[in-house]
Amino acid sequence: MADQPDKSEKTEDPTEHKLSEAHKKGDVAKSQEVTTWFMILGSALMFSIMAPITSMNLMQQLKVILGSADQFELQGAGIRVFFSGISNTVLLTILLPLSLMALFAVMANLIQHKPVWSFDPIKPKFSKVSPLAGMKRIFSSQSLVNFSQGLLKLSAVGGVMFVVMWAERDKLDTMMTADIWLILADFQALGMKVFVATLAIITVIAIADYMYKKNQWWEKQKMTVKEIRDEHKNMEGDPKIKQKIRQLRAEKSRQRMMASVPDAAVVITNPTHFAVALKYDSDMAAPICVAKGADAVAFRIRTLAGESDVPIVENPPLARALYASVEIDEVVPAEHFRAVAQVIGYVMQLKDKVAWKSR
Repeated sequence: MADQPDKSEKTEDPTEHKLSEAHKKGDVAKSQEVTTWFMILGSALMFSIMAPITSMNLMQQLKVILGSADQFELQGAGIRVFFSGISNTVLLTILLPLSLMALFAVMANLIQHKPVWSFDPIKPKFSKVSPLAGMKRIFSSQSLVNFSQGLLKLSAVGGVMFVVMWAERDKLDTMMTADIWLILADFQALGMKVFVATLAIITVIAIADYMYKKNQWWEKQKMTVKEIRDEHKNMEGDPKIKQKIRQLRAEKSRQRMMASVPDAAVVITNPTHFAVALKYDSDMAAPICVAKGADAVAFRIRTLAGESDVPIVENPPLARALYASVEIDEVVPAEHFRAVAQVIGYVMQLKDKVAWKSR
């Protein structure tokens, strides 16, 4: 597709978000050869440990069934009971090996990647039934690698089995006339040699295949600079939207600040460029800045103070100092206590005079 980025443009390592999204979709690095290795290992363990016991139990139970075969009624329900008994015996015998094989299959996947719960890989897709897409997959470089790998694995395993069997060719001739128990022992020993030799070859193939699949998956997850930039934008938010949010927050903060001006004890001005509103009463340890602003905001603070009968005191040096050193809802810095105390004392004296005159 024309809108798909070229592989040569994918120069950046994938982000954690990209890897997480790939995992959610079931797109993980996985080697089928590692699963094959675990299955062969499980088969070898069962063959070496459980095969003699399982074979003995199966033989004993079949001996009982076949020894009393003449007592079974081979008509109607009798046939069903007879074959049901044989089926249950065989099923119970192979149930444990099948369970262990399933466990090894799960381990093979868990050792390659963390658990994945995704239905994306099995969702219907047109590309899976498209003849053109199918032809592309058949003649792709990946198909060639898989075909070559299959031939290599078949040749290696076949060669190993031939070497092992050829070394034991003399025993194979004598097995035909040996006792059944000796045949089983020789067969188990020969089988273990084949398993060990096969595991040795599959180990090398599995490690190489996993490294190849891991590297292939990593290259597939790589991103272009544009993709990283777009992902960052989507996660952090569009700059225009973020700016709008900051403006709305600033506006709400300004509205809350203006609502506190009527409760101020005094507004100290520059007189026109700066305005700082301070709140103070006898229960407070120190004055608190409840509003401050410059130019238009300062004008609005002075207007609200005038409408609310809050005293306005012109003190340019103090107004500039407070505007630069104190934030909203913060206590006035200690170095300005004396100057602020003089202003507030002056305001209180004015209030007392006004109250006395009004009597």
